[in-house]
This record gives sequence, structure tokens and C-alpha cells, in this order.
Amino acid sequence: MTTLTPSTAEAVRSAGGWLFDQVLAGWDVTVVTADRGDPRPLHILGVRARDLDSVLAMPVLGPCLKAIAVHADLYDADERVRRMVLKAAEEGGADVRFWGDCRPADFDGGADPVSHRLSLAARAFKAQAMAAASLPAEPAVETEVFRRGDIRRPGLVSAR
Repeated sequence: MTTLTPSTAEAVRSAGGWLFDQVLAGWDVTVVTADRGDPRPLHILGVRARDLDSVLAMPVLGPCLKAIAVHADLYDADERVRRMVLKAAEEGGADVRFWGDCRPADFDGGADPVSHRLSLAARAFKAQAMAAASLPAEPAVETEVFRRGDIRRPGLVSAR
């Protein structure tokens, strides 16, 4: 599973518990950030950290992404990210989730909300990751919300 986000802090704050639970469930999770921030908070969650420019520069051979979580603002702002997500969804049938305020128009219904209830372990590890990222402690968050949808129409990879 790959998560694309503007920053390490944003990944930890908005998706850290879910990321931890995915690792606990056996997924190999990579978080790709645009800011090249300190990877320690992500390592606390058990995920691998990569920077966006390096990942997008590598050739992708065949449909390899089965699940993608992406910050909606990054999806809208970076054509390379949009192209990668759409290609994975079209060719490999990847499960695509978004978080953030905007709703990508490329996905049916603007993407339906999906809540993930965090395990107790996820809450504890997320709190440690937030401290390592110098984020203020927040009240106990029990769920993290994403949006999921299907590509609206075929052929969007070449569009835009």
C-alpha cells in the first residue's frame, strides 16, 4: 500500500492510526511525502518513508499498486500524482482512498466517506508518532475518515 501526502506531519495527524493498523494487518506500507521531512514519526508507525520526487522518477512496471491513500490537495495540485493514482486505479484496480477537504472530480460521487476505527495500539503509536513529529497532542481520536470512489470514466490517465 502506498500513501501520498504533502508532509510527514499530515500523514501522521490524519492517517497515522489507520497506517499503523494496516501494517498490523500485514500490509507493506510506504508513505511518500512531498516535504522530505524527518522519517522517524513514520518509522514509529511501522511504515517506510520515501520522497515524492524520487518515487515519481522511478519507472513503474505493470500494475503494482493495490491500495493507495492520497491527500486530496496533493492529488489536485500535482499532475504526476493524479496520473499515477488514475493509472493504478484503471489498470490495476487499486483501492483508492482520499483524505482532506476537497473531493476529486475524477471519482464517482466525489468519493464516499469511509471511517476506520483505530485499534488501541494504533492510538498509542499514533500519539508517539505525533510527539516525534512535534505535533500537539490531540484528544483521543477513535476514527479516521477517508473518501473512496471509483473512476468516473475510462481514459482519464491521458486527460488534463
